[in-house]
Amino acid sequence: MTPEILTYYEMGVSWPILSVIAYIPLLGAIVIMLFLRGDNTIRWFANIVVLIDFLVSLRLIPGFVKDRHVIQFVEKVPWIESLGVQYFFGVDGISILLVLLTTFLGVLAVLSSWTAIQERLKEYYVFMLLLQTGMLGVFFSLDFFLFYVFWEVMLVPMYFLIGVWGGPRKLYAAIKFFLYTLAGSVLMLLAILGLYFFQYRATGELSFEIMKFYNLGIPFHIEKWLFLAFFVGFAIKVPMFPFHTWLPDAHVEAPTAGSVILAGVLLKMGTYGFVRFSLPLFPAATQWFLPYGISLAVIGIVYGALTAMMQPDMKKLVAYSSVSHLGFVMLGVFALNQQGVEGGILQMINHGLSTGALFLIVGLVYERRHTRMIKDFGGLSKQMPLYAALFMVVTLSSIGLPGLNGFIGEFTILIGAFKALWMKSVVWNQALSTLMVLLATSGIVLGAAYMLWLYQRVMFGKLENPENMKLKDLNLRETMTLVPIVIVCFWIGLYPKPFLRFMDAAVANTILITNPKAAVAEMSQMEINAAREERMAVPHARSPVEHDGHQAQHHEMMEHVPGGSIHEEEAMHEPANVDPGMHSEEVEHSGVH
Repeated sequence: MTPEILTYYEMGVSWPILSVIAYIPLLGAIVIMLFLRGDNTIRWFANIVVLIDFLVSLRLIPGFVKDRHVIQFVEKVPWIESLGVQYFFGVDGISILLVLLTTFLGVLAVLSSWTAIQERLKEYYVFMLLLQTGMLGVFFSLDFFLFYVFWEVMLVPMYFLIGVWGGPRKLYAAIKFFLYTLAGSVLMLLAILGLYFFQYRATGELSFEIMKFYNLGIPFHIEKWLFLAFFVGFAIKVPMFPFHTWLPDAHVEAPTAGSVILAGVLLKMGTYGFVRFSLPLFPAATQWFLPYGISLAVIGIVYGALTAMMQPDMKKLVAYSSVSHLGFVMLGVFALNQQGVEGGILQMINHGLSTGALFLIVGLVYERRHTRMIKDFGGLSKQMPLYAALFMVVTLSSIGLPGLNGFIGEFTILIGAFKALWMKSVVWNQALSTLMVLLATSGIVLGAAYMLWLYQRVMFGKLENPENMKLKDLNLRETMTLVPIVIVCFWIGLYPKPFLRFMDAAVANTILITNPKAAVAEMSQMEINAAREERMAVPHARSPVEHDGHQAQHHEMMEHVPGGSIHEEEAMHEPANVDPGMHSEEVEHSGVH
């Protein structure tokens, strides 16, 4: 189902806002490189640039259409006409939260570098700002050629951030990061070119526009290989087990701000790629790959948690916790239902906040003690009470305590997983499905174990080490790098509805393409919930426009699903299975568009 498109001026903005957001950091990097002198001048200027970028990105929120799937604030002009390449920027409910996360964490990462970076200051801030532009371009791009350009551009600044300002093994970590990601990128490029030429053969039109690759009718034996090429490229970036081995080295050796951006944003590009590209472009192959994808996600959850528990280094512990948490994200994505995918996207945001804050916390104590070994600490709560309080909130957020953001994401993912694996048994038999869900759930228990044990060893006990007795508590600047994250963690945990409303329609559209019968069931349930809310709400709490939008979306989805008049009960209980051996015509008639 091709979404509606609204240009930036149709959204009430008279200037190309997405390009402005993407290129403010680039412009700032050019100014620093060519005109600025003096360390403090460069620091202040870089912080002002990322703050302005964040404030401009907030303009995307007012007027954002949430009641139907729309590509919004679109900028679309020909770029390389002979190849069919367009400069095509746009956002929808899937990407807007990741854009806001990128600009938000960019402010905190640059602020955290104020005293941490003392050498080659100009080059450092230039690379930080270039990285920001590359990441935003990935989330904005809706042309595959443009997307790939930004995907590759962002590798270079991160390579230098790790290789120049990293730890003792920085070159090894930087080269390993670059080679792993580049290998995945090459496979993805081959798949993009395969889609490009297949689309040209099918339609006679040269185009890299992503939405034109929907409904190509690709034969399954070709679709399967294209899916696998994309899978490897995105799985390395996530990273999923067993493609994760570059991550601990990159995290441990990167400077604090580099680790924050790497965990908070760069890893999300892999999970975003699955939702944006793999699921809607290759629906039959996605259904075929479900058992393997879910298995790798569950293995990643348990393996990452157990490995994190054994780490003596705080930063490496947090790095392996990312493997576990992102396993939850992929479990939600492969659930292929509204709760699972929405929970996965929300958990991308939660992981970026919680793990980004954990890397900031480790970096703050490393600046003071120049060690990250857990055995070197103990009793810090007596010496640094403010640090201990913020560390506790972030720890509880990471382990999914109710009332904080992690709980909402993990709970929603598990609901989606139970529906997909256990209640419907669409992947395995009942016993194996139950085992997979239980193993995934054990990741929450293990996560609480390694995070609380870390906190106990660092914060409690006797303050015996003379070096720790000299430590000072957080100053105002350091506090301001953590407090905004804590506020957002409580906001999502206590009132997640605004965040979920952004993605409702976009996720429903993705599920409609990939798993149409599940989409009908979800829309039927949404109609029931909407009617219940209307009965409970005050007369003017819900506008007729919003209600009509939900009705229109439901009827539109029903029209795109064979047997659109099926009863809600049948939709809720009948799994949408696709025979992997079907050719594209058979898949199309079975309801996968």
